[in-house]
Amino acid sequence: MTEFAAVTPDAVTQDRATKTALLKGWRCKCPSCGEGKLLHSYLKINDECSKCGQNLSHARADDGPAYLTILVVGHVMAPLMHVYYANLRPEPLMMSLVFCIGCLIASLYLLPRMKGLVVAYQWARRMHGFDSES
Repeated sequence: MTEFAAVTPDAVTQDRATKTALLKGWRCKCPSCGEGKLLHSYLKINDECSKCGQNLSHARADDGPAYLTILVVGHVMAPLMHVYYANLRPEPLMMSLVFCIGCLIASLYLLPRMKGLVVAYQWARRMHGFDSES
């Protein structure tokens, strides 16, 4: 019969605060310290934090930020489009122009923030290589 060692919480098994990490990720800051930049050149993740040295090179956001951006922009713009058309009855060209520009601006604003959220969530939940670090 084998005995199991008593499990004690240490730096590797302790939970990280998900909410604060997500807030730091939304600001595109390091999820660990909240001071260093998470991204450079719009969407590229820095290899490590310039302030605390947190290794960020193994973060994998893939298509998650794009899907989240589409989800949010679509759910905001569709009701606005309905209200805009029902109340003002604009010309089709004007309506398409307004909403194309609105979708473009909203998407460009949200995409890096969604990427920061995904990376921060991975850090907080110790996913994709973040499990072995403090």
